[in-house]
Amino acid sequence: MEQKTNEFPFLMAQKGPLQGQVWAIKDEIVIGRDPACDIVIDDRKISRKHAQIHFNADKKNYLTDLNSKNGTLLNGDYVIDPASLKDGDEIIIGLVQEFIYVSSDATLPLGKAPATDTGSGLKLFIDQKARRIWIGEKELIPPLSVSQYELLVFLYEHQGSVVTREEVVEEVWKNEKAIGVTEQALDALVRRLRERLNKIDPTHDYIITVRGVGFKLENDSYA
Repeated sequence: MEQKTNEFPFLMAQKGPLQGQVWAIKDEIVIGRDPACDIVIDDRKISRKHAQIHFNADKKNYLTDLNSKNGTLLNGDYVIDPASLKDGDEIIIGLVQEFIYVSSDATLPLGKAPATDTGSGLKLFIDQKARRIWIGEKELIPPLSVSQYELLVFLYEHQGSVVTREEVVEEVWKNEKAIGVTEQALDALVRRLRERLNKIDPTHDYIITVRGVGFKLENDSYA
């Protein structure tokens, strides 16, 4: 189906590791390899803070390269100075990830939110094929970072059960990358994910910390 974006422009990920994901540009967006970025591309060709999209004084969105190692392309040209964006512009980050910029008055093909399953009593729903997340009728936009998404999916697949901290580290950071992951890094990741979920639904704590063991996703019906 086609849905009018109305309020906000969007970035649509095309070719690359984030293909199919969509981000609404409500404020400035920083793109990079650092987990703290708004859009995280986990590839060593991407600088920690690679590029930024932001509003300028003329109320238009501008693309700025943040002195990245491998550069940022706008419609095939390297971005040297801040460049204004228009509907349909192609952005390529570090020769790794392609995005299409969609203006706020354009139409964007989006899937319909899943119907509420009153029988299951579940509030949070993940469409893993489309990599989209809903809490009730509200979709989580902009999407989660790669590490936040993988953490939530792992908890979602084991909801109602406690998963250990070690299992979470192995699932999110994978094999060699899991070596040396600190307790602080894991806690920071969990905290950021909680904050994103609470922005949509501040009435319920979805991620429960089980002291000395790990974490559990509470996704049953609640008052």
